[in-house]
Amino acid sequence: MLNKLRQYTEANRNSSLELLKKYVSYPSVATDSAATHQCAEFLVSVMEDAGIPTTLFETAGNPIVYGEILSENENAPTILFYGHYDVQPPEPLEEWISPPFEAELREGRLYGRGAGDNKGQHLAHIIAVKAYREIIGQLPVHVKFIMEGDEEFGSEYLTPFVQEHKELLQADFVYISDGPLHESGVPLIVLGNRGVMNFAIEVETATTDHHSGNRGGVIPNAAWELVRLLQTMSDGRGKITIDGFYDDVLKATDLEEELIANIPYDTQELAEVYGVKEIPFDKHEFYERICFQPTLSINALGSGDARLVKNTIPAKAIAKFDIRLVANQDPDHVFSCIENHIKNQDIKGNVLVYKEGEDMLPSKTDARLPICFKVIDAVKEAFGGKEPIVLPVIGGSLPNAVWTDILKIPAISVPYANPDENNHAPNENIQVECFLQGIITTATVLYALGGKK
Repeated sequence: MLNKLRQYTEANRNSSLELLKKYVSYPSVATDSAATHQCAEFLVSVMEDAGIPTTLFETAGNPIVYGEILSENENAPTILFYGHYDVQPPEPLEEWISPPFEAELREGRLYGRGAGDNKGQHLAHIIAVKAYREIIGQLPVHVKFIMEGDEEFGSEYLTPFVQEHKELLQADFVYISDGPLHESGVPLIVLGNRGVMNFAIEVETATTDHHSGNRGGVIPNAAWELVRLLQTMSDGRGKITIDGFYDDVLKATDLEEELIANIPYDTQELAEVYGVKEIPFDKHEFYERICFQPTLSINALGSGDARLVKNTIPAKAIAKFDIRLVANQDPDHVFSCIENHIKNQDIKGNVLVYKEGEDMLPSKTDARLPICFKVIDAVKEAFGGKEPIVLPVIGGSLPNAVWTDILKIPAISVPYANPDENNHAPNENIQVECFLQGIITTATVLYALGGKK
């Protein structure tokens, strides 16, 4: 079967790439309702053309696209594919080599916003279903698709949709392809992800900015007060010094430690990929921080006007943050810890702290489940015998808690994009071979789940 699948994928290379190019041409930034609706309608047509009966559901945000095709075997397992057709804003435009919504093939890659995150990856699932039916015939499993248009802004409308349509979405597990392969190029399987909570702190020390000569030294400076507050929140080495911040953090299990031990680790290679001077951690500490520890990151700082030479004492300062949450952490509890910490600091002026956007909860699937082993074996076969790296948790955030916590089913991520896909950055891309390998991998997983002989 695998040889036939590779032949089919190669024979249809050009048509698959043209379809992806057209898909990328839709500027489906989630805040542009008209563009996302047009993209959703195009996605419906793509799925219908692939033989997948599809429905577009309106939500309070952007549409959710749902499709399903059932196997003749009523007792067959059900796989639910999840993806998102919305994309990040393309700015800064001047850093793109080619226009972000005019997909261009260059040196074995397709460049364009959404090529890797996430249009190319979930399009591979759709093409794989079509390929399987044309090569073999009847699907060996029930297949469902759910594609949303608000993922890049927190998937605010996915949770109520899943809660309302539990029966429609019931499956044995959810299969997600989002993000890159491992930095080594080896296939990656991810069984969990951190959650995310965004918040901001504002400090106001006066009703207006003041002359730094006439008032300097006698009135508080909002920028300095904010800096003093920030210094109380971290020890400077990554340890968060907010009481209660780590209250509910779980230790890694023995199996998770074993999975981490099998991951290749090269600090120099990682430093080059990340564009930093060095990675100052051994493998255990690196993955402990990425997989099992929460983080507090400053995303932005603002006070005064950095574009000008202006001798003033700023009256206001602001910092924006994200917290990456790990399994078992409650964002409301963590936020209350932050509020209490700020109240206990001697900061001059008024301090305002508030959440921004919707919280995304962490998620984790038990690595010991039989479905995990089936997917691992299928991915290995699809990649010509390469043993996949199994990562218990990925550092980034996905809305997978809707599957594990609401539907109560496992969620398994198998990324297809190249490690340097530049998602969320200028010149986003997907390597053509990664895209085509994604088609092969998805079809191989379907074959394996059907009880291949």
